[in-house]
Amino acid sequence: MNEKKKDPSGKADLMPDAPSDRDLMNNVLAGDMKAFESLVDRYKIKLFNLIFRMLGNREESEDILQETFLRVYRERESYDFAYQFSTWIYTIALNLTKNELRRRKKFSFLGIDFLSNKREFAVETSGNPTSISLFLEKAIDALPKKYKSAFLMRDINQLSYERISEVLGIPLGTVKSRVNRARGILRKKLKPKMEEYYELSRSQALPLELS
Repeated sequence: MNEKKKDPSGKADLMPDAPSDRDLMNNVLAGDMKAFESLVDRYKIKLFNLIFRMLGNREESEDILQETFLRVYRERESYDFAYQFSTWIYTIALNLTKNELRRRKKFSFLGIDFLSNKREFAVETSGNPTSISLFLEKAIDALPKKYKSAFLMRDINQLSYERISEVLGIPLGTVKSRVNRARGILRKKLKPKMEEYYELSRSQALPLELS
């Protein structure tokens, strides 16, 4: 039975014979479009999840994701092989996302509701719209931007602290501080909700669902 291994140039899990990000980029530079498609397949889901959680709008997130890969291809000649490909592509995606957030803020005084078409993550909660899962999603969405980006990359995308430091361009200690701060905010918000659910479950003699 084949086992997966870690790609030394990224966080993606690869089969033993799968090419590394570095190999794929070399092939892209040689004009191999299939290699580029492999990179897209390798990163599109994790990148989309990060962008979507930052923007909260599926359509805009898909546009940012597409622009990320377009920039990777257009700027392929400028890629520095001394750095991890994953750091490079996450930096591009995050910068585009930050630009969109700044654009929203810049024009917010016009009363335009950029989030009017926001689609929240689908959470199966057995028909219960006030589940802890949904509450957590909203709490994450409400995190300050600087904490949210570090938290999402660490706890959702499972990037290393070192990789996040490279992507955000901030010291390692600052990354850890922001992640811990985000976790603290979420714990503080979730504590009363957890207590509420606990009391409700005891009064109804029902098991507490945390799904």
